[in-house]
Amino acid sequence: MDLSIIILNYKQKGLIKYCLKRLLSYSIPLEHEIIVVDNDSHDNIAEMMQNEFLRAKFIQAGKNRGYAAGNNVGIKNAKGKYILILNPDVTITEEAIIELYQFMETHPACGIAGPKIFNPDGSLQYTCLKFPDWKLPFYRRTFFGNTETGKKWNQDYQMADWDHTTDKKVEWLFGACFMVRKSALQTVGLLDENYFLYMEDLDWCRRFWENNWEVWYATKPTAIHFLHRQSAEANIIKILFSKTARTHLLSWLKYYYKFSIKDRSASGGRNKKLPQVEE
Repeated sequence: MDLSIIILNYKQKGLIKYCLKRLLSYSIPLEHEIIVVDNDSHDNIAEMMQNEFLRAKFIQAGKNRGYAAGNNVGIKNAKGKYILILNPDVTITEEAIIELYQFMETHPACGIAGPKIFNPDGSLQYTCLKFPDWKLPFYRRTFFGNTETGKKWNQDYQMADWDHTTDKKVEWLFGACFMVRKSALQTVGLLDENYFLYMEDLDWCRRFWENNWEVWYATKPTAIHFLHRQSAEANIIKILFSKTARTHLLSWLKYYYKFSIKDRSASGGRNKKLPQVEE
């Protein structure tokens, strides 16, 4: 099989329905399957899948163990040469799916490729980024991101000074929509289930690079992401009591410990060098 499209649901039944209707209306000239994994949503999605979407494979993951674990259930059941991880709030065209597939076919060293993603208003969404340092949670989740130093850090982190018009090897991609070479997982492994939400895509891309698989930003295929991210303009009290921000911070600490503290200990007190991405 050429392609497996994996969509993870957690209490997003309406978005899943809209997403599936679009995908099933396409005439994708590839042998493909659509897999919907439910993370214990209790939103009657099983009934909807049974009544309306028998062409898609439906899997109930059981207890909600997070984004990585839920997508891993789909990956383990996928038969495709390539796997398209697709958030239900992402709209991607038939042409873009084919273009991503063709990109993977013509770039045999590529382990992950992501499309150019836009916001609903047509503005560019910065979905290819540089590996972050310890400042990330402060400049992405607090008012410090609005300082001059924070703005400069974010501009560099988001590669905002690049015009995003040419295909480019990048350090990592947001996991809302990207295509993965399944054979690469033999060396890279699945998404790290120690992350409940956030950082699992960063972790995965880094492991792809460490195992000599490239990560690419492909500009011909495009998608629209109806993303809602908690504003960095929130005051510190709101941040401390925000479950989303706390989850992000916890995931960041797990990532930092995994790739900084452990690597430094294993290398005799020296920080492990980040994978090198050619400009």
